Amino acid sequence: MAIFTSSTRDIPTTAAVPRHVAIIMDGNGRWAKKRCLPRFAGHRQGVETVRDTIKYCLEAGIEYLTLFAFSSENWRRPEEEVSLLMQLFMRALQQEVSKLERNGVRLKVVGDLSPFDRDLQSLILASEQQTAVNDKLTLTIAANYGGRWDILQAVNRMVLAHPEKKGVWSESDLAPYLAMNYAPEPDLFIRTGGEERVSNFLLWQLAYAEFYFTDTLWPEFDSTAFAAAISSYQQRERRFGRTSEQLIRGPLSVVNADHSPENAGLVRPANLKINA
Repeated sequence: MAIFTSSTRDIPTTAAVPRHVAIIMDGNGRWAKKRCLPRFAGHRQGVETVRDTIKYCLEAGIEYLTLFAFSSENWRRPEEEVSLLMQLFMRALQQEVSKLERNGVRLKVVGDLSPFDRDLQSLILASEQQTAVNDKLTLTIAANYGGRWDILQAVNRMVLAHPEKKGVWSESDLAPYLAMNYAPEPDLFIRTGGEERVSNFLLWQLAYAEFYFTDTLWPEFDSTAFAAAISSYQQRERRFGRTSEQLIRGPLSVVNADHSPENAGLVRPANLKINA
């Protein structure tokens, strides 16, 4: 199992197109309310936006897309809405997995799945297995996920797996036990709907992500809106603790966790644009 570079220990290679985009899909209910529709109509429309977003990622060369579908705090919503969301999730898996497989998309679902109905748990497992060999895009759905839950479950699993270990633990010790150990850290974090907070999403993994907030409601987040987010990302100077002058001079020889020199391979992304 590959464990990717930690941005707080090493300098990741960056490029004009983000390798990994993580999105909080906010605004479905408000989109429906503006149209005098029930909130669930917004969630249904949001699924259509997910389809378009996956297509955009495939065309743009984005390798990892992570979507926050249902947080551990969303159980606080009205019981009827939660039930409808579970039904929508199940129906989307039933209808979309074959399309994902045909298009080379690997599906992963992360979060505490134990409260979900057994049929839904079985469908998630089968969907992951059906798409396991695909490598064009890894689509991760965060369901009943929380960033604090992720860190705590990783710590617990790490300690239980190594009862013989004494002393200090390191980031590299913990990394294999995080829910998304198969993916590089997000380069770009997007939140739609006008709110500007992380909401307990990928707290460990977003350490050096570029943040992009937009007032656009998720059902209206089309390819033009996505292209605007990518364009904003391309204007960012990703320093990872260094100075602007160091970036101008070019890649540095850095020291990684095992004390061997590594070429950072930084790419300045200003020249590449994505056509919407």
